[in-house]
Amino acid sequence: MTANNAAIANPADVPVATKLEALLNLQRIDSQLDEIRRVRGDLPEEVRDLEDEIAGYEARVKRFDDEIAGLNDQIKQRKAATKEAEGLIKRYEDQQTNVRNNREYEAIAKEIELQRLEIQISDKKIREAQYQIDQKNTEAGGTRQRLDERRKDLETKKSELDGIVAENENEEKTLSAERETATPLVENRLLTAYNRIRSNMRNGLAVVLVRRDACGGCFNTVPPQRQADIISHKKIIVCEHCGRILADVDGKQAA
Repeated sequence: MTANNAAIANPADVPVATKLEALLNLQRIDSQLDEIRRVRGDLPEEVRDLEDEIAGYEARVKRFDDEIAGLNDQIKQRKAATKEAEGLIKRYEDQQTNVRNNREYEAIAKEIELQRLEIQISDKKIREAQYQIDQKNTEAGGTRQRLDERRKDLETKKSELDGIVAENENEEKTLSAERETATPLVENRLLTAYNRIRSNMRNGLAVVLVRRDACGGCFNTVPPQRQADIISHKKIIVCEHCGRILADVDGKQAA
């Protein structure tokens, strides 16, 4: 935004000086809130990251538990099949003693062989399932260990964050209440511009004063004529370099 088109139009019924005063007050409140949040540093984000990581580990542990439960069910089924096959073999062997010819004897022997093969297959499947269970128990154990470590880290970070929040809780509530009162005093169009500028500035400063002939936000020089326009409070002017609203000139009285 250049100096030529830097003015923001305002309704005639509210003096520009009043609008600027409301903006400066809102900026003061927001800057104090920013400072409180800055003290927390990266703790809120670290807490969220740990919570997400813990949720991932918990889901992984549950998946291991479900898979192990499924494998145990397979083992039970295979053991039941083995027991059934053993019962059939015993019955077939009893039948072999009462056969009338070789043909019947061979048919029963074939059935016995099939059941013994079924037992071998079941034994193999049981061993495979047990091996998978052992592997998954090992992996699940490592995951549970990491989960416990992250839970301890989360407890520490939360405790630290809660301490900082508690220390500034009253001040933050007071400032938040002040902001709720101050925000309606700012014209909607100006409030939209203010919020947009704030979101684009790393330090959150959208409304600044001219100090020592420079913008209080980007520190670029503000020409004398531009300063005179700012002091006159006839229109809202923004810095032609950074786009911040220049509310007044520090140490000078409005004309």
